[in-house]
Amino acid sequence: MTIAENLQRLEVILPPAPRPVGSYVPACQAGDLVFVSGVLPFQDGKILQPGKVGKDLSIEEGQTNARIAIINALAILQQELGDLSRITRVVRLTGHVASAEGFGDQPAVINGASDFLVEVFGEQGRHARLALGAFELPLHAPIELELIVQVSLSKAN
Repeated sequence: MTIAENLQRLEVILPPAPRPVGSYVPACQAGDLVFVSGVLPFQDGKILQPGKVGKDLSIEEGQTNARIAIINALAILQQELGDLSRITRVVRLTGHVASAEGFGDQPAVINGASDFLVEVFGEQGRHARLALGAFELPLHAPIELELIVQVSLSKAN
């Protein structure tokens, strides 16, 4: 199945790419790698569920927010590349989780994004990863993700 078919099967329609909340670009390409800046779980222009995982949000709610953030990252890539089929490999995902004191299940939370990437890209979606706890994230978001993907340099795959 193609990436577009997988998104359709998962009943995911990519939203408009979120705008940066600071002085940076949403993505930057260097050779065949595209680096996506920190992405938050925006839905309809606002953070889906502000707060800290382990206090205000459950692990499952954190996973949902991670999934929304990675969908936003794909929307940024769609805007940057014009076609997600140019992505040949998901290289690395970094996930920051705003965590309550004593919360240590950040990897389980970021699985919400990692599992989604595998559902969309298949084996090419398996990636290196870092899952970190954070005291606070921008706009009181529970999740912030960074993504690195490898792309085909030709416009047509």
